Amino acid sequence: MCHTVNESRFHLATENTNAQLLQDYEAIRRQELQLIQELLDITPRIENLPPDRVAQLRDALFHADTPYLAVFVGPFSSGKSSLINALLGTTDLLRVGPTPTTDRINIIRWGEAPDSTPTGSDVETIFHPSPLLKKVSIVDTPGLESVFKDHENTTQRFLHRSDSVFMVMLATQAMTASNLEALKHLREYGKNIILLINQSDLLSADEQKSVREYVQDQSQSKLGYKPEVWMVSALHGLNARKTSPLDEALWRQSGLDRLEKYINDQLGDAARLRQKLQTPLQIVQNTNQAALAAVRGNQAVFDQYSGIAENIRAQIAAQARAQTKTIQETKDQISTRFGEASLRGSEAIRDLFGFSRALSAVGRGVLELFRLGGLLRAGGVTQVDQAFSARKALEPIDALNGHVDSLAGRVEGRDLQDCDNLLDHSQKQLAALPEAMRARMIGTLKPPQGYDRSFLTNARDELESIEREARKGELVNLDDTLRNTVVYLAIYEVILLLFTFVLVYLLVAADGTQTVGILLGAILALMLFGLAFVPLRGRLLEGQYSRQMLKYQTRYLDRLSAAMTEQMAHGVKLREQVADPLLSLIESQTDSQRQQLQALQNIQQQATKIESSLNQLGKWRLLS
Repeated sequence: MCHTVNESRFHLATENTNAQLLQDYEAIRRQELQLIQELLDITPRIENLPPDRVAQLRDALFHADTPYLAVFVGPFSSGKSSLINALLGTTDLLRVGPTPTTDRINIIRWGEAPDSTPTGSDVETIFHPSPLLKKVSIVDTPGLESVFKDHENTTQRFLHRSDSVFMVMLATQAMTASNLEALKHLREYGKNIILLINQSDLLSADEQKSVREYVQDQSQSKLGYKPEVWMVSALHGLNARKTSPLDEALWRQSGLDRLEKYINDQLGDAARLRQKLQTPLQIVQNTNQAALAAVRGNQAVFDQYSGIAENIRAQIAAQARAQTKTIQETKDQISTRFGEASLRGSEAIRDLFGFSRALSAVGRGVLELFRLGGLLRAGGVTQVDQAFSARKALEPIDALNGHVDSLAGRVEGRDLQDCDNLLDHSQKQLAALPEAMRARMIGTLKPPQGYDRSFLTNARDELESIEREARKGELVNLDDTLRNTVVYLAIYEVILLLFTFVLVYLLVAADGTQTVGILLGAILALMLFGLAFVPLRGRLLEGQYSRQMLKYQTRYLDRLSAAMTEQMAHGVKLREQVADPLLSLIESQTDSQRQQLQALQNIQQQATKIESSLNQLGKWRLLS
């Protein structure tokens, strides 16, 4: 006989179920399935989440497509199978006996004729034509206290699928320690639990009352709540079924009429569908809470991982600051060198243009006028060269290249040493991580494969060009200025001297000897004024030279700074590359952690909205 998986939908459609109710049910069911799928996308990646949570969640995907499940649990030989047989009007549907006879999950569903189909290694589906099975599927489980441990495990794995749980106890063994522990676990599943006290036929009415009160009191005392407790007798139920028609009095005496009425009345369309949807929603909420707990429990570990990344980045930043300090120290040294060159050059200029040099300057000017100045520059060495050499004015400029070389070596050495230190630190941190996390790292931790020195090398030509300008260019300018100065001075003095000779001659010829002395004094003053022009000109040249050296310094430092900025960026990149596999691993894990937490919180909000809609399912009928 063929039985379809979506059989419950057929029954829902054939019952007198309101179309609007079915429409609302289907809408909520789709929302639940989407929510389950979203949670299934997240949970497999959550560390420390028990695998059974994910398995339960996968089962929840199919739960809304199966009939309402009423699960019977309890110790073996408590009469679960006998109660189910009596409830369904048969004596041999399920095996009964004093020893554990149920070694698998039995799902009893409606079928037009009796049949059975194995649906797994530990699950068997039994079909039976009982009217009750059109509203509910009944699940018989192995004993919770079975001597066969696999039975108990099988039962507990199946409990999450149940919509209602009937826990069966023997009247003579009600609320034992093991029963109380089992009830505690059932409560953790968040199920609707009804306690069935079997073999109540062995007790008087007063004894039944005492047992019921004892069970409720123990539950209240130990678990903090009072469950529903029904006194039943599988024996009376089976005997009532032996007569035709049913022995109504004995059936009521068995207490199974109450269970039958519960299924027929209490599990009406709205209540049944609501509970049907409540079960997968409860699984979602339970799994989501477990996932949230796992994610939050992992938070301390991931915070530690984040601390590793922050520490490594702090080390790289500190190393970059150290390199910046090294570069600044060299720049300060270079600035000092330019300052020394400016000071010594100024002293050399004062030597050249001092007042004591004024008379000799006139002689040099005369030689220059007659193009005999080359006699003063024997061997191509000018007076400017001699003066600057005497003051060692260019030695600071000559030392610049050594500072740059030293800086390049210090920066490269520090870069490579820092990379080695970071590699050692990163390897130690990686070794301390869990193996599962280390396996997720992409790439390997390794030292730099090369070092790029081109940034400073490319700047060398421009730096040397600035050095040449500072060393030679200003000397040439000063030599030209000095030559022009002495020439102009010589012209001035010669003209003044000739004018004096002519004027004296005319005065003597005109017998103006009395005014000759006055004239000579005036001429001498003018000659001295001309000689004073030399140191004044020197002062102006000193200022120009200092300003020009400052410009060279600025250009030199700007070009060096640009090159070292690129070199530093390369060094930082090398450090980051050394630690990048570890940093990427930690960042991806912490990002995943944040995303998981956000997604789970969003699912929690959606589940709350679905629960609100579920609570309203069928309520509109009360107003119609």
